Amino acid sequence: MNRWMSQFQSEMPGLVQPSLAENWLNSQGGSSGLIVKRTIRVDIPVDKYPNYNFVGRLLGPRGNSLKRVEANTECRVLIRGRGSIKDPAREEMMRGKPGYEHLNEPLHILIEAELPVEIVDARLMQAREILEDLLKPTDESQDFYKKQQLRELAMLNGTLREEGSPMSGSLSPFQNSLGMKRAKTRGQMPPCTIGALAWALLLLCAS
Repeated sequence: MNRWMSQFQSEMPGLVQPSLAENWLNSQGGSSGLIVKRTIRVDIPVDKYPNYNFVGRLLGPRGNSLKRVEANTECRVLIRGRGSIKDPAREEMMRGKPGYEHLNEPLHILIEAELPVEIVDARLMQAREILEDLLKPTDESQDFYKKQQLRELAMLNGTLREEGSPMSGSLSPFQNSLGMKRAKTRGQMPPCTIGALAWALLLLCAS
């Protein structure tokens, strides 16, 4: 989990990495060539924590958190059951239709893997351990994972502001290009008015 979290912090979700299965097989000198497909189920504890946003925590910003789990384990992760569709109205409309029978079941995760028989179980267990860790509700003040998700969301939206960075936006109307404040002119006489008064005083003195 720690290794997976360190990659989460790398802020490079688009990085394409070599296949984990390929690396393992190369180190083992090949496989038997037998590819198997297996699926395991992980229940989401919505009964115990009915107000916790498990689906949002699993998906992450634009689904990137779940995509990382899939990329690191080479498993396919599916969120199924009641509450798995974001729009409740659409979920109710799809309930009972072919392919949506799972909407009558409690919220759960299906982990699927189609890999060489030598590694398929290890990959499934790896994905299961990561997901079970994410399904443990954490106090928001201590939730490092959620903070990373919020930071990533801000990056994607272009609203990330690092601590200590200068405030963005236009300069103050009282600042010049060097950031120095301009002298305020309110309550001061314009130069032309001062010159006219001086000329009038000279005429009075002359007369």
